[in-house]
Amino acid sequence: MKLKEWGMFALLGLLWGSSFLWIKIALGNGGQPFLGLAIPSDAPVFGPFLLVAFRLLFGLLGLAVLIAVQRPVIPRDPKILLAYLFMGAFNTAIPFTLISWGETEIDSGLASILNGTVPLFTIVLAHFWLRDEKITLPRLGGLIVGFIGVVVLVSRDIGPGGLTGNIWGQVAVIAASVCYAIAITFSRKYLRGQSPVVQSFMVLLIADVMMWLAVPVAESPVVLPGLPVLWFAVAWLGLLGSCVAYLLFFSLINAWGPTRASLVTYVFPVIGLILGVTLLGETLDWRLFVGTALVVGGIVVVNFNTFAQFIPGLRPAPSAN
Repeated sequence: MKLKEWGMFALLGLLWGSSFLWIKIALGNGGQPFLGLAIPSDAPVFGPFLLVAFRLLFGLLGLAVLIAVQRPVIPRDPKILLAYLFMGAFNTAIPFTLISWGETEIDSGLASILNGTVPLFTIVLAHFWLRDEKITLPRLGGLIVGFIGVVVLVSRDIGPGGLTGNIWGQVAVIAASVCYAIAITFSRKYLRGQSPVVQSFMVLLIADVMMWLAVPVAESPVVLPGLPVLWFAVAWLGLLGSCVAYLLFFSLINAWGPTRASLVTYVFPVIGLILGVTLLGETLDWRLFVGTALVVGGIVVVNFNTFAQFIPGLRPAPSAN
């Protein structure tokens, strides 16, 4: 593995892991200042639906340039187009909106941790959906550890009288993780062999059409924010957090293969938590530490064979054939 590739890996982890911070800022950060920039509580800010619609629009502009240069073949098979329609909903439109709405109720760091459960849900769905992804005893152990971590995190909002505080924001982000798991498994089964660039463009295009149809219904009357910092956050999410991040990820897939490239998803909780605490002043408690450790630990156990490739003493023995 070359130093350049590790640099791409680090940049991709930073771009995607920090997306939760920029979502929080685009939503107004609860009226709190960001790096000295005042965000008045009464100033118009992005709603979750409008935020996702503009984020996808900026991402599409970047990918459209790439499509124009490479001129790939756009699929016309009705079955493939229906598959893209499904992916547009479950891989982008629904989870992006759920995470954005969830961050109106919870901290960005907590959202990044809960979103890190995607591999755990994927293991469960793949067991029933794919023939070559069955749950083993180590994977079952990892699922249990990760689930306990989620319970610890959610327990912060379970009081003597039952559910309190921002529990529904956490549920929304967990639901988004389930959507991602469904989309990942669906893509492996029905979109194998499709160009990554075309797949990204088609998914974003369909998802953005869905969002612009939903915005007038969900957030009427639509009021555009005026603060530059809010527009900067959305442009960052679209151009860097979507367009550039996709290109980096696809480059890593070509260099390392999909299994090793997917390790970047385990960086999200760490980056999201650090940025939320240091830049947005989000609070910490022991359950956040313990829950994060359990979630990340569960993911490591579930994907132990993948991590073992990087540790010489743990690498699987070569086949005798």
